[in-house]
Amino acid sequence: MTENKNWEVISTSLEPSQLIVDETLFHVANGYIGVRGNFEEEYPNGYDTIRGTYINGLYDISEVKHGEKLQGFIDSKQKIINITDVQGIQLFIEGDKFSLFEGEILEYTRILDMKAGVARRHVVWKSPKGHILQIDIKRMASFVKPELFVIEYAVKSVNYEGEIILVSTQKGEVSNYFNPNDPRVAGEYEKHLTVKEITREEHIDLIHSETNTSKLKVVSAVKHIVSAPCQIESTSDRLSLTSKIKFNIELGKTEKLVKYCVFTDSIRCADPSISAICIMQEAAQMPLIKLYKLQQGYLDEFWNRSDVVVEGDSNLQQGIRFSLFELLQSVGKDKYSNIAAKGLSGEGYEGHYFWDTEIYMLPFFLLTNQKLAENLLSYRYEKLDDARNNARLMGHKKGALYPWRTISGSECSAYFPSGPAQYHIDADIAYMFVQHYLVTNDLDFVVHKGAEVLFETARLWMDAGHYAEDRFVIDAITGPDEYTCIVNNNYYTNSMAKYNLKWAAKFFYLLKGTNQLDDLIKKIQITEEEAEKWDEAYQKMYLPYDKELDINPQDDTFLSKAVWDFENTPKDKYPLLLHYHPLYIYRHQVCKQADTVLAHFLLEDEEKLSTIQNSFDYYEKITTHDSSLSTCIFSIVASKLGNIRKAYDYFMQTTRLDLDNTHHNTKDGIHTANMGGTYMGMVYGFAGLRIKETGIYFNPILPDEWEGYAFKICYQNRVIEVRVNKRESSFKLLEGEKVTIHIKDIKYELCGELVIEI
Repeated sequence: MTENKNWEVISTSLEPSQLIVDETLFHVANGYIGVRGNFEEEYPNGYDTIRGTYINGLYDISEVKHGEKLQGFIDSKQKIINITDVQGIQLFIEGDKFSLFEGEILEYTRILDMKAGVARRHVVWKSPKGHILQIDIKRMASFVKPELFVIEYAVKSVNYEGEIILVSTQKGEVSNYFNPNDPRVAGEYEKHLTVKEITREEHIDLIHSETNTSKLKVVSAVKHIVSAPCQIESTSDRLSLTSKIKFNIELGKTEKLVKYCVFTDSIRCADPSISAICIMQEAAQMPLIKLYKLQQGYLDEFWNRSDVVVEGDSNLQQGIRFSLFELLQSVGKDKYSNIAAKGLSGEGYEGHYFWDTEIYMLPFFLLTNQKLAENLLSYRYEKLDDARNNARLMGHKKGALYPWRTISGSECSAYFPSGPAQYHIDADIAYMFVQHYLVTNDLDFVVHKGAEVLFETARLWMDAGHYAEDRFVIDAITGPDEYTCIVNNNYYTNSMAKYNLKWAAKFFYLLKGTNQLDDLIKKIQITEEEAEKWDEAYQKMYLPYDKELDINPQDDTFLSKAVWDFENTPKDKYPLLLHYHPLYIYRHQVCKQADTVLAHFLLEDEEKLSTIQNSFDYYEKITTHDSSLSTCIFSIVASKLGNIRKAYDYFMQTTRLDLDNTHHNTKDGIHTANMGGTYMGMVYGFAGLRIKETGIYFNPILPDEWEGYAFKICYQNRVIEVRVNKRESSFKLLEGEKVTIHIKDIKYELCGELVIEI
């Protein structure tokens, strides 16, 4: 890959409105723990902040209240919780307390280093008494030791000799962020974590806590190592631990405090306390430089297989790398967790997992790190019984219906029209199990996990749909466009359900033919008669089509609605969901995000090109892109249609969404699905990648603004490098045996490097 220096995100702002955004942008995470980029010394009173630390998959349960509770409405929901605050470090010099808002700031920079996997803060500060210190703070959430978070706090004296005092805290009294005026975050104040015990063992300070309702245990452990001879006074109360560290500093010298922090929980550990102590002892015995080298090595391997290089636009390159790095920081790396809508960077959407994982984020891991992709799919398999229970709750006698939003496996959405009614999540999950099979050719994964998921979701479609005039139809559901709810025959849902049914039947006959179906037949009593019915429903699935317009209507009644008055809608009324009653929105032709257009990307062979083009033009005029999941899809389909200008413009809106805070809610956390969309926009959009039953396809294009781009993908035990510039596109087989690929629908045998002129 071409060397490129856009590996850092840098901020020099101390504006209050940017500080809370930077808390998100400069968080550190590793898929297990996430720590927001809060200042160790905190802000002055009156500044907005969301101070948080999170564990992926750790949750408490909140009561859900309904004014009128009907059958099937949920009684409770899970939500990610803010856990023990270990970030606190305050510095005192001759009675002056270090603050970026007192004294004089001579230098200030904070950096997220995506190659080293650390966040750094550099300050040169002149105290009110005139003493000058250089303060350099480095944070790391270890990818190699997932329970470990480290703060390296270095103080250099510029013009002072004498005593320095550092006060390090570990606070068990924490609460979650809430905003009653924004449905995208929690709307009520609740305390979810209770300190049960504070202990000190072998110079390790531990806080033992328990969630109030789910009764999950979490332990935080802290150990301090100081470079200078020092005095440490440790005190505790019922809720917190404080270590007062005193040492002398010489003129021009640097002294360091290393604060090792370990988190464990009872989901993963039989005894979180013992685990925390063992992990801490192992970590603290390791030189910090080695921990940094292990982090660097992990990321070197990650970037070697995952980097997407764009030549000719440094801001874009930074945005792409930020997206890929955040996906790595966010993705759960065990069977207990998945990817939350905000990763581990904040509390937006209460830490829930959505369909975003399968349709927007899983493709990145599937093409670059198939072990992580399998973990994500395995999480869905592990929650299959919960999905079966959810189907019964929704009135279905057979099959499995995955919850719209969840952590532990049960439904967490209280507003059913744009939540549980989105049955398409079943087909989204099934789609990615199929994509996994096509990309890996791993039939064993199908046998042990994929087939059962597809069979149970196929059963759900047979129960949710019915035949009308010899067509299989699906009534009263909601598609991806949450501005149009409870409709008959949503095009996206029907087309994805069709694919689900098709592949359920295919897997049945494939496994039957290899004598690998017996165990599953015993387990879920699957029959060939069912498979025949799936195949028939697939063949007869109704997909709405308007012959006059040559488009696919979003649903049966969409085209009969009044078109939203975009011309007279003020800009400050977007996103519409925050300013208009849902029913008012539902009565209009207005789309929150890609819906039919998304189906035309995922299942492009269902329709002729003119229908895809006309549908794109139609929906483009009425889509607000109020969802961060939208512009990437419009970019990909514009690429397919050959409209490079539109593809580029939509892609640029996608790539720096969080870095530029274009949706004005980055403070609540990153938009992980949009980041997956950034990757897809490059690989599926500009490179034209498609993985089909008939093979792997490319159709590369290059915007005028770029000199070229390059990336690698894994496909059926091969590694293929793709490079595109203004003269040619090249495809190089780096690992594995020769393979057939299709470029602009022409078949080639790839055994070395293939170069094609543009």
